[in-house]
Amino acid sequence: MAAPFDLNDDSVVVVIGTGAGGGVLSNELAQKGVKVVALEAGGRYLPDDYINDEWESFGQLAWTDPRTTSGDWRVAKDFSGLPAWIVKAVGGTTTHWAGASLRFQDHEWKAKTTYGDVQGANLLDWPIDPAEMDQWYTKAENKLGVTRTGGREGLPGNNNYKVFEKGARALGYKEVSTGRMAINSAWNDERMACQQTGFCFQGCKWGAKWSAAYTDIPRGEATGNLEVRERAHVARIVHNEAGKVTGVEYFDADGNLQLQKARIVCVAGNSFESPRLLLNSASSMFPDGLANSSGQVGRNYMRHMTGSVYAVFDKPVRMWRGTTMAGIIQDEAKHDPSRGFVGGYEMETLALGIPFMAAFLDPGAWGREFTTALDGYENMAGMWLVGEDMPQETNRVTLNHDVKDQYGLPVANVHFDDHPNDIAMRNHAYKQGIAVYEAVGATRVFPTPPYPSTHNLGTNRMSENARDGVVNKWGQTHDISNLFISDGSQFTTGAAENPTLTIVALAIRQADHIAREMSAGNL
Repeated sequence: MAAPFDLNDDSVVVVIGTGAGGGVLSNELAQKGVKVVALEAGGRYLPDDYINDEWESFGQLAWTDPRTTSGDWRVAKDFSGLPAWIVKAVGGTTTHWAGASLRFQDHEWKAKTTYGDVQGANLLDWPIDPAEMDQWYTKAENKLGVTRTGGREGLPGNNNYKVFEKGARALGYKEVSTGRMAINSAWNDERMACQQTGFCFQGCKWGAKWSAAYTDIPRGEATGNLEVRERAHVARIVHNEAGKVTGVEYFDADGNLQLQKARIVCVAGNSFESPRLLLNSASSMFPDGLANSSGQVGRNYMRHMTGSVYAVFDKPVRMWRGTTMAGIIQDEAKHDPSRGFVGGYEMETLALGIPFMAAFLDPGAWGREFTTALDGYENMAGMWLVGEDMPQETNRVTLNHDVKDQYGLPVANVHFDDHPNDIAMRNHAYKQGIAVYEAVGATRVFPTPPYPSTHNLGTNRMSENARDGVVNKWGQTHDISNLFISDGSQFTTGAAENPTLTIVALAIRQADHIAREMSAGNL
């Protein structure tokens, strides 16, 4: 364990959040000899603590602090206090994630150039050349032990996958496999192979799935350069008269306000908490919040186009057995505007247990048809649809001054309206998902509306020009040189792929940049 750093030690890098961005960044910096204090709002839970029960696990891990929602999305109506299903714990949402680890396609780094002007969409090219990402993606795949990369075998297919694959092949789909997953198919990196227990969303009891909680964080701590303070809820980032950040105020586990001084601050609190923190850190010098000269902090919130399709068959499938999301069809991930929309989407296997099926799929809206389908739960197969949604300036995170959290801070309000492109893509995806199951003899098929997604992107986006976004190509804020964004909120556009691999690759790249700039005396 690292010796604790002093609150007045202004030579440390403070990292806020310990998930795919913050947890990896903290470890990468610690390995390079940089002193890091990581502040995590949640507690620490390890595989022995995880609970193979959906409701109890949700209570243990989920971020349930108050939030509010608005907009025409279904989540605002049905889950108004839960705009996303993310984790409040050391390791962040890498505890809950399914493990799908896909690289962006080259064209997705340049959405504005590729898709042209899409009315109502605030598209922008990433200020990163796709070729530059290759080495960082390879490092991320090796860190995570991603299957089907670096000579690692794919995972076996469970029944849910076999039904999915057979339907996909019948439709002529070619790019069908158990996917690239950060779940060990063989002993790797001191962790065992997947035991096919299911409950991937509830934390992997075997440690076969990569999570920052039991890989990067303890390794960073073992260097003596990383101190993780759990149950440390950050209130605001403070700065000096020169406009450089100088420290972070946080409420400790006993509710006392502390100030940790800092040489550099890196924000990795996910796409709600990161902009909320910048906005809550407003001062007389920065009246609109930190790093917000562009007015773009909180804007361009993306959550991916999502939906799911469940089907009932005349024989048991038992979709909950085995790896939750080891199954993907990628044929529709291409950009082909002849389908009536720009960008593409993936189809991925998914299984929810009965309690979550009942809660998230809203039987009240489905009536008898749906409740009788739950009687056929053993015979059900399921898939999740995930695609690129359009950034819109009006989809944004703002402060709700009428609702305060347990520390008296204004909470995040998340406003989201579907873009017509998102709707066209979702309808196409439903049609294809239904066709996959009908091709293998489904007796009933249920396209189900989006539920709280874990893919939260944008809100502090990367841009070439300071006026168009919040951070530059390194995640460094345009306005404040020693303030960085290190999570998915820096995404310029969302691409069709599950975002974690890209968040990790960017964190490794950012750590390299920060360490280099520190030793050069620029930071």
